[in-house]
Amino acid sequence: MNTGLKDKKVLITGSTKGIGFQTALSFAKEGAEVFLHGRSDAAVKIATSEIKSIVPNAKLGGVSADLALEEGIQKLTKEIPYLDVLVNNAGYFEPKPFFEIKREDWKKMYETNVLSGAELTQHYLKGMIERNYGRVVFVSSESALNIPVEMVHYGMSKTAQLSVSRGSAEVCKGTNVTVNSVLPGPTLSEGVEDFIESLAKEKGKSKEEMARDFIRENRPSSLAGRFAKPEEIANVILFLASDLASMINGASVRADGGVYKSI
Repeated sequence: MNTGLKDKKVLITGSTKGIGFQTALSFAKEGAEVFLHGRSDAAVKIATSEIKSIVPNAKLGGVSADLALEEGIQKLTKEIPYLDVLVNNAGYFEPKPFFEIKREDWKKMYETNVLSGAELTQHYLKGMIERNYGRVVFVSSESALNIPVEMVHYGMSKTAQLSVSRGSAEVCKGTNVTVNSVLPGPTLSEGVEDFIESLAKEKGKSKEEMARDFIRENRPSSLAGRFAKPEEIANVILFLASDLASMINGASVRADGGVYKSI
């Protein structure tokens, strides 16, 4: 099956670990020219080497920048002036009781998870429309719809991403450019694994037991009944960025294992 991604210029933000890394690896396997991004040169270098060890002929580049800051956005867009595919994956989560969320917590979450993707989309989408080809994918979360009580500020940022994604898709009307969001459910990225491991130690359980119990207790509607693997989410992102998904635009595509109970 031809994805049409060979030699396409692709940037995945937050791609040194987890979903972002697996997405970069998937694009590299398709023959795309892949740019990895992280907040440090060392992290980008390690991730690049890992992909090279798996895909020796991969065409890779990399850039380090803090996308929560305007100077980070400017640095990245200067080093990579145009793209065929932009995957807005950079972001973080932070469990915190609602009444303990400070103004700076709200601000940091919004700037990192929302404004980074919004500003990069503003920059790259214009060129995509001019060239009449492009793909933008926001990596949101089922938490955009099921706001988690343990991290309301995270849920807020993921809901906001859906607004930016749908709104920017509107300006692509009548072109071969699409903007979509992917909504993963609980996924065993490195950060989540660390979170589960800390809970396991706290409760005297194995990591496997804690992962199973977490889904049963916190996402009881899950039809999959387990955490997703990062590569399973990467598969959905790759599809949406491919020529095969040319009729999907302005959509929020759930890859949540059936957590969200809606038709």
